[in-house]
Amino acid sequence: MTLEAILPPERTLFDVPGGSKKRVLEFFSTFIAQNTPSLDSQEVFSRLIGRERLGSTGIGNGVAIPHARNPHCKAPISGFLKLAEPVDFDAIDGEPVDLVFVLLVPEEADDAHLALLGQVAGVMNDANTRHRLRHASSQRELHERLQEAIRQQAPGDDTPS
Repeated sequence: MTLEAILPPERTLFDVPGGSKKRVLEFFSTFIAQNTPSLDSQEVFSRLIGRERLGSTGIGNGVAIPHARNPHCKAPISGFLKLAEPVDFDAIDGEPVDLVFVLLVPEEADDAHLALLGQVAGVMNDANTRHRLRHASSQRELHERLQEAIRQQAPGDDTPS
């Protein structure tokens, strides 16, 4: 299972209204449940918020990686949101977040799922990638730039970013 494979174009969302961390997570939960019949929006939201209570998934530089396990998730599911306006996400650097990469994994998540989370962090920690994503002007361009960054960070690639 690769990060590139679990992020289809229709789950790369451009100019998403923000407002607050809660609203962003509610938006994603509703969106993903509408597109994945086995998932319930309230359960997805509850699990994402529960994870946030353990500590913010705002990793700094305007990026958050909300993630959670879900018993109705058969395989990893991801989504990427470029917010119209940054929101306070209680990030470790105190900066507002405008790039949100969400990852849902099966309840019995294993090392492969942890590797996916690590790959997301690697992609999003690259300053050039963040710059390119922020300057995308359409959903299609955003998806293409994100997939390009994911391919450059593919497992086994030890090139420093």
